[in-house]
Amino acid sequence: MREITCIVCPQGCRLLVDGVEDNGIHPEIDPKSLKVSGNSCPRGDAYGRSEVVAPTRMVTATVEVEDSQVHRCPVKTSKPIPKAEMNEVVKALQKVKLHLPIKLHEVVVQNICDTGADVITTRSWQ
Repeated sequence: MREITCIVCPQGCRLLVDGVEDNGIHPEIDPKSLKVSGNSCPRGDAYGRSEVVAPTRMVTATVEVEDSQVHRCPVKTSKPIPKAEMNEVVKALQKVKLHLPIKLHEVVVQNICDTGADVITTRSWQ
């Protein structure tokens, strides 16, 4: 049995996932075979199953803005990416440089690190 804190909403339910014996990632397990308890909503059940089989996270970061008094622009991935690829994505974002003007939700990098997620801006600047 594995204990996980749900991060889907601010409640932070303490989930117990039955069907695994350690804290590792188990892509070979069918998520339907797992039993999740402790969740107060269906989203917690889905989160508990996916966290054991294939954990994902949204990446938020800032990237450099050249030739401007604004030095950094906040960005995020367009969808959650595999947790194991987060460091690679963050390293790739360290090389990104933007120029003004910057539009809200502008795609900065398409399909970053072959994750299927784009990196988009979360602020606009003129």
